[in-house]
Amino acid sequence: MDLETLNSMNYEKFLDVFGNIIEKCPVITAAVWSRRPFSSFCEVEGEVYDFIESLPVSGKEGILRCHPDLAGRELSSGTLTMESQEEQRQAGLTSLSPEQRERLTLLNTQYKQKFGFPFVIAAKMSDKDKIMEELTARLQNDPSVELLKGIAEVKKICHLRVQDILRKGSPFPTKL
Repeated sequence: MDLETLNSMNYEKFLDVFGNIIEKCPVITAAVWSRRPFSSFCEVEGEVYDFIESLPVSGKEGILRCHPDLAGRELSSGTLTMESQEEQRQAGLTSLSPEQRERLTLLNTQYKQKFGFPFVIAAKMSDKDKIMEELTARLQNDPSVELLKGIAEVKKICHLRVQDILRKGSPFPTKL
């Protein structure tokens, strides 16, 4: 995809291609579309990040709540977005032993009870052992620190998803 193609996309096409760069938050993509024309693909990401940073704490927490538990109910039921399914598969979360699944479920529950939103990490950049280590470590954080860490991970996921789109074209149907 080149910049001309990007900038010439109508609203529906832009939303179809980029609608899930932030998990289940197409409203962010919709808001960013109106800021065309873009001078670079980095500018698209920058606009997304600026939008996120402009949100109040409750909005940032809402973005985090849109993310699924890692190796959780949505994975088991097959209702993950295609992007999340592939990211969790690459991290080895689809092939956990029963003991690993039980431990991850317990950690996910403890995390959500403490912070009020799911643990978010760029799974594509990690593996199941590192994810469990990071989840255990981040459970010790204060809520304000964890909100910042979670949003930083959302931005990493966004970057990776944009890179996939640029490399392969729209890799997934993004309709929710």
